[in-house]
Amino acid sequence: MTNEAKMLALIPAKINTNQVLNLVNSGNINSTILLILKSLTHFSDEVISSWLNINVKTYRSYKSTRSEIKEDIQEHTVMLVALMKHGIEVFNSSDEFSKWLETENYYLDKKKPIEYLNTISGIKFIDNLLTGMEYGDNA
Repeated sequence: MTNEAKMLALIPAKINTNQVLNLVNSGNINSTILLILKSLTHFSDEVISSWLNINVKTYRSYKSTRSEIKEDIQEHTVMLVALMKHGIEVFNSSDEFSKWLETENYYLDKKKPIEYLNTISGIKFIDNLLTGMEYGDNA
């Protein structure tokens, strides 16, 4: 099993803040998490770095080196990976989930779900919408 596969297996398929905090505090989160996020999405480095509230150069540096990633970036990235896993599960496809993220949504006052991914509470909000969709809610 590769390092990416091992780390991906540790991340919940639905957001669980206890698990996220335990992962971040374990010291096991490194640049591999950024590679996992990139592999789960079809979004550009620019988009992903905007979610993480860092510039593209910093994102690429974190992604390409074994340098230590700040805890808030670790947490945000783990939350995004959990959201991506959940979304792919709900939509049965990374492509379909990406389309949903990029489409204006009536239930979000015509905002795109992707616009909420730059904050932890926004990620939780979108994750809750996905859970609702699993149980038949419109979103």
